[in-house]
Amino acid sequence: MSEATFLLPDVGEGLVEAEIVAWKVAVGDVVTLNQPLVDIETAKATVELPSPYAGTVTALHGAVGDVMAVGAPLVVIETDVDAPPAATSSAPAPAADAPTSVGAGRTPVLVGYGVAEDDGAVTRRRRRPSEAPVAPVPVASDPSRSPRSTPPVRLYAKQHGVDLATVRGTGRDGVITRDDVERALAGPASAPTNRPAAASEPSTTRFVGREIESWSTGPLEERIPVRGVLRSMADAMVQSAFGAPHAAVWVRVDATGTVELLEGLRDRPALAGVRLSPLTIVALAVCDAARHFPGLNSSFDASAQEVVVRRRVNLGIAANTARGLIVPNIKGADTLDLRGMAVALNGLVDTARAGTTTPEAMLHTTLAITNVGPFAVDGAMPILPPGTGAIIAVGQVARRPWVVGDDVVARHTVDLSMSFDHRQIDGALASAAIAHVGRFLTDPAASIIGG
Repeated sequence: MSEATFLLPDVGEGLVEAEIVAWKVAVGDVVTLNQPLVDIETAKATVELPSPYAGTVTALHGAVGDVMAVGAPLVVIETDVDAPPAATSSAPAPAADAPTSVGAGRTPVLVGYGVAEDDGAVTRRRRRPSEAPVAPVPVASDPSRSPRSTPPVRLYAKQHGVDLATVRGTGRDGVITRDDVERALAGPASAPTNRPAAASEPSTTRFVGREIESWSTGPLEERIPVRGVLRSMADAMVQSAFGAPHAAVWVRVDATGTVELLEGLRDRPALAGVRLSPLTIVALAVCDAARHFPGLNSSFDASAQEVVVRRRVNLGIAANTARGLIVPNIKGADTLDLRGMAVALNGLVDTARAGTTTPEAMLHTTLAITNVGPFAVDGAMPILPPGTGAIIAVGQVARRPWVVGDDVVARHTVDLSMSFDHRQIDGALASAAIAHVGRFLTDPAASIIGG
């Protein structure tokens, strides 16, 4: 028998830290090879880490909400097979089918590469000032029983020595609020009644991808750590906004043909079980525009002073998730037909909302779409995702007055806007491309049949 320490791996390209979202095991649990151990949130996505060992869990390092450095101890497992001691191992032993060698200067880890080192020593978890070193934390074996609260409330409870497992939450869906923690500090006399929170005043709300307390129950000043998906979004947008000269064009089009086509297709047996939406047609239209105007699907390589034109569209779709805004992409979107595009879009959105988007799904985006229509917004001037030359914003499809011949009639219209990198895409190309997308939406049946 020996103990093996599973170190936090780099699950992306050069990521240096991750936040613990949920433990899947507890001390004393017997685990098998590849059994899920923990969910972590990186700057790219939420990732489930499998066990590289079979054995018994003897220690967990870090609690939910803690930020751990890549290479820091995460789980200690007692195994039947002799393993190298944790003090001399900088990474877990790879699984049987894992690569046995990596590039020079790299240390093999479970997923990806990049164990961070500092003067020859593995970088440990970044601690807040005056915070004590992290000790192994026992966790309930049933993750569904873990107390639910927001990061600021967890920090407040930790600072005042309150065990959230002993606190009953009065927030929406049983979420523990700051008031609940303060009542626990005051003692049993201040225990909450069974009266539910008023429906008009939700106890929590969502802001920058995180759950925070409402106006009436929250603190007078609240600080939200900028890390994980939020930090990735902030860094990417600053890099793009100040690194690429943005310009924009927009157009309003008659999308009645798109609405009528979708209504006619929903009952087709070949499309049974496939969710169709205007975004499906927009995605086909954007890919078609790239085929007609290849310069649209380009990026500017400042270091090489070259414009890179790609003839394969990795179509990024901005997704609003519980953890923040991410832009996963559909690889080879230009090769898909109507059904294939619908299936790919639905899978991408469902995966993003479930928080299981992989880092690979967000790499190498060449062209992007953001859909603000579901928020009842007519249009937007989006910021380019880094590495792309253009992003198209789609507003809500709404009935508006439209001139047809000499008559004014009600038609389904939509506003399209496109932000583009003016270093390689000029106004003429951008205008021609957005107009092409508009014509596609006006008569999508002819555009799809005509290829």
